[in-house]
Amino acid sequence: MDFCPSGLSVIEKEARAIFELTQQINDAFNEACRLLLATEGRIVVTGMGKSGHIGNKIAATLSSTGSPAFFMHPAEASHGDLGMVTNKDTVIAISNSGNTAEVLALLPQIKRLGIPMIALTGNTASTLAKMSDVHIDLTVEKEACPLNLAPTTSTTLALVMGDAIAIALLEARGFNADDFSRSHPGGTLGKRSFVRVETLSNTHTIPTVNADTPVKQALSEITEKKLGMTCVVDEKGAFVGIYTDGDIRRSLMQNQDILKAPISEVMTKGGKTIHDQALATEALALMQKHSITALVVTDNEQVPTGILHIHDLLRAGII
Repeated sequence: MDFCPSGLSVIEKEARAIFELTQQINDAFNEACRLLLATEGRIVVTGMGKSGHIGNKIAATLSSTGSPAFFMHPAEASHGDLGMVTNKDTVIAISNSGNTAEVLALLPQIKRLGIPMIALTGNTASTLAKMSDVHIDLTVEKEACPLNLAPTTSTTLALVMGDAIAIALLEARGFNADDFSRSHPGGTLGKRSFVRVETLSNTHTIPTVNADTPVKQALSEITEKKLGMTCVVDEKGAFVGIYTDGDIRRSLMQNQDILKAPISEVMTKGGKTIHDQALATEALALMQKHSITALVVTDNEQVPTGILHIHDLLRAGII
């Protein structure tokens, strides 16, 4: 049996539905984001069944992008978990039908608290849609399931709308990479977003020569430090250039008598450097942009403090 036609059909149906979802980025979306941005407490996301699974992910995405949120299971909420909700919170309720009994059971307490409620439903005539402060319409003509029963397209739309809300709020808050790193200290995400260049660079073996050093002596420095290059510094120790194995080959191909020449005559002036407080991801982007495998790390005075090789990024899991 060839499963590919079935798989392609599902993806095509859901892709079309996502494209049509752009029509729902409208005044209701704007109002929902305004309410969430103004929330003094936390965003409470709730939903039953598959909508609950999507709600859990939406709450996690909101929390990791600067909008504190948590998921509240509607059935558990009716048995005490509603106590987690305060009068400073905002609720996002997800239900494709808009008439899920467990979710509707929460409405009296939400109304009693006087807090805003944003509904994500596929039924504009539903109780949840009518009782919400803002309703975002996620109507789908048909689920990707051939029986039109299993939540597929509808849950995909809810997930995409949740992402759209989370990123809109992220941008409105001016949430940046440093903010992101504080909530992702572990794993690959934490490494990619938080690790500074100074923690990865080789600070113990920094090949360095003065600008007036003869090339022959500079070659000895390159050979001894085994990094295939040397930094060239001025009288104050500030970085002014770099001399690499590649520079040596280019000099020899030009038939230059380089051994007695000062390094300043053959070096690459102002080679690529990176500040020791820069993020490791910035260093990787710089290496990729200029097709190089190493960067000179400098401090505020442009004094070399280390050498960062692409292998250092590999070992740290940045790549």
